[in-house]
Amino acid sequence: MAELTKQDREEINWDGVKRLLERQIPEAKGELKVRRFSAGYSNITYSIEVGDWKGVLRRPPFGEIPPRAHDMEREFKILEKIHPVFPLAPKPYVYSENPSLMDKHFYVMELKDGVVIDDQLPAHYEDIEGIRKIVSEAVVDSLVKLHSIDIYEHQLDDLGKPDGFLERQVKGWIKRYNRAKTHDYVGVEEVETWLLQQLPESPFPTLVHNDFKLNNMMFSKEQPGEVTGVFDWELSTIGDPLTDVGAALAYWTEPEDPDTGLTAVTKEEGFLTRKQMLELYAERSGRDVSQINFYLVFSFYKIASILQQIYARWSSGELQDDRFANLDQGISNLMKKAEEARRHPIYT
Repeated sequence: MAELTKQDREEINWDGVKRLLERQIPEAKGELKVRRFSAGYSNITYSIEVGDWKGVLRRPPFGEIPPRAHDMEREFKILEKIHPVFPLAPKPYVYSENPSLMDKHFYVMELKDGVVIDDQLPAHYEDIEGIRKIVSEAVVDSLVKLHSIDIYEHQLDDLGKPDGFLERQVKGWIKRYNRAKTHDYVGVEEVETWLLQQLPESPFPTLVHNDFKLNNMMFSKEQPGEVTGVFDWELSTIGDPLTDVGAALAYWTEPEDPDTGLTAVTKEEGFLTRKQMLELYAERSGRDVSQINFYLVFSFYKIASILQQIYARWSSGELQDDRFANLDQGISNLMKKAEEARRHPIYT
C-alpha cells in the first residue's frame, strides 16, 4: 500500500466519509486511518480504518471519465446479490454519491484477509513445495465455482442479457478500440474481420466476472491453495462463461510472451501453461472448450483495447501519469498475440 497523494488528501472529505461510516456501520467508531492501495490502471482503492473496524473504499479515477465507465453503483448492487452465493466476492456496506464527500460516487466494502499476487510470489510462499501449481489450480477452481452458480435458483438472471452477449461484446470492443486508436498496428483489421466472421454459438449462460485474472484475486497467507477474495466486479454480468476463460488465459502470461504490461509472475517455471489451465478448467467444469481459440483471440484484442483507451487519454494530455507512456508497446504486442492465437490455436 502507499501513502495518500496530494489529490487524495485535498479532493476527498475524509472527515465526512468517517461520519458517514459511523452512521451506517455500528462497529466503525474511533480514529480514522486511510492508505491507498498500489494504483492500477482503473478504479482507485483505499484501505480505510475507523477504530477497530476495517474496510475498503472504491471510487473511479479523478478527472474526466468515459460515459457509463467506472459504475460504482452498479458494482455495489452486484455485490449485494453475488456475495450471499459467492462469498469470495466482498460484502458491500455503504454506497454514496454525495458531492460534499468527493467528486465521484463511491462505495465501501469488506476488507478481505490474504495476499494479492502480481509480479512476484510472496517471499514466504517460496518455501512451499509445488507452490506455482497450487496457485494455478486455485485460480481454475475459483472460476469453475463461479460458473457453477445457478443463476436462476439464486435470481441472478436479471444482472445481464445473455442473448446476443458475445456479439455485443465483440462489436462493442471493436468500436471502442477504433474510437481510441492512435496508431495503425499491423494485422488489427484482419483480427477484427475474423472475430466478426467467426462468432461461435455460446454455451448456456452463467455469471460472468468479465475481468477474471490472477491479480484480481486474494490468496490465504498460510494456505495458498485457498482463495479468500475475488475483486473488481464492476463489469460482471450474465453471459458466455468462455469469455472469462479466454480472459484468464490471455492475462496468464507465458515465458515466450513479449512484454505486454500484464502480470509477469506466471512466466516463472512451475506455473501451469495456458493449455494446462484450459484442460483443467474443461475437466473440472465439464464444459466444452473446443471453441476456445475464438475467445482467446478476442481476449487479447479486448485487453489491447482497454490499454488503448488509457493510452489515448494519456496521449491527449488528459492523464498525467508516466506509467502510461509506454503502453503503446504493450498494445502492439497484445495485438500480435491476438494474430498469433488466430493462426495457431491453443486447443485442437
